[in-house]
Amino acid sequence: MILGYSKNELLGAKQKLEKYIHRTPVLQSRLINEVAGAQLFFKCENFQKVGAFKMRGAMHKLLCLSEKEKSFGVVTHSSGNFGQALALSAQLLNISATVIMPSNAPQVKKDAVAGYGAHIIECSPSIEAREESLRLFLLSHQATFCHPYNDENVILGNSTAAQELFEDYKLDDIIAPVGGGGLMSGTALAAKYFSPQTNIYGAEPIAANDAYKSLRDAKIYPSISPNTIADGLLTALGNKTYPVLKELLTEILLVNDEDILKSMKLIWERMKIIVEPSAAISLAVVLKNPKKFENRKVGLILSGGNVDLKKYFD
Repeated sequence: MILGYSKNELLGAKQKLEKYIHRTPVLQSRLINEVAGAQLFFKCENFQKVGAFKMRGAMHKLLCLSEKEKSFGVVTHSSGNFGQALALSAQLLNISATVIMPSNAPQVKKDAVAGYGAHIIECSPSIEAREESLRLFLLSHQATFCHPYNDENVILGNSTAAQELFEDYKLDDIIAPVGGGGLMSGTALAAKYFSPQTNIYGAEPIAANDAYKSLRDAKIYPSISPNTIADGLLTALGNKTYPVLKELLTEILLVNDEDILKSMKLIWERMKIIVEPSAAISLAVVLKNPKKFENRKVGLILSGGNVDLKKYFD
């Protein structure tokens, strides 16, 4: 048992999810390997349903609900990916879903959530407004709140991406992005159980480095005015994710937005796949730390591919 999570729980999550999610491909690039000086294995969660790893945690959370809980529906707050994942998961399981979204969320993401059949409640673009809208909703509804990352069953669902990777490859290192820590926690647990020789690295923007500081100083820092192109990594660690990262991570590595954009461009051009900045950060830390990863086999979790094209095209 590691921090309250058993190996059987991780395996059980994988078994539950098999018929609901994609087993995403692992791609390699000879040219990027040459640039990095390492052998890189890209776990392509940009090819997951809803275009992101979030489908794993959202679906697993719903599969763990009782029938009574399912009958009352579910609710979350999300600016995009988790809201889409919960909406689709709920649709597939015939559960009603409500997603509280900030008014400035991209319209394409609002349209996707609505397209999956969820009810949207808009709120002001702040964490406080999200939480107050959630509080008011729960006063009049018996729905189950599904936290986007700070939840044991979401973490277990997220672990399945790395589980699949370790089934196919023996790795020296594995890297995942760090925002709220849900993906990173699941990745770390999978590594400890299924590949204990593997070093576990988190990748975080230097302008949103609350997780780095939290682990350094052994206390959870809030995410205050983060300023990064990696918009999926703006949230702070929670009381469920912090202990896992504190105990299991080898290190969190920091990069700037220029590093992230350079890596995203390299993946787009050389691998011919679309990833979002929050996913490209995993490659960015390898290119930023060539000596650390030289001649090593490194697994990179490409967390998603939901790019807001309006940022780049009229």
